Amino acid sequence: QVQLVESGGGSVQAGGSLTLSCAVSGYYSGMAWFRRGPGKEREGVAAICAGAGDTFYIDSVKGRFTISQDNFKTTITLKMINLEPSDTGMYYCAARPRFATCGPRWALPESYSHWGQGTQVTVSS
Repeated sequence: QVQLVESGGGSVQAGGSLTLSCAVSGYYSGMAWFRRGPGKEREGVAAICAGAGDTFYIDSVKGRFTISQDNFKTTITLKMINLEPSDTGMYYCAARPRFATCGPRWALPESYSHWGQGTQVTVSS
């Protein structure tokens, strides 16, 4: 059974930085961060594959967000710099089933079987 616990959210001004962490217990083929902004649908922000460490990002965060995993694959980190008000939302980490193929459809919520409770990120202008 995979369990996920997010931490690191908070409130910052535009241009600021935050680092989110997701503590993971259990095995997975890939991990992702999703977010749901006010009045918006949930969207995949970034993903990483457990094996080769391939990473994926949506265009709006490329160059600003970095997803990584530690060597033991127990912590997934999302480093966010130059934050914008449009980055505001609840951020969730999600785990892909252990034997699923990582990569394809990485931004689709239905590709993930386990979810954390979320951590709030608020960016003010």
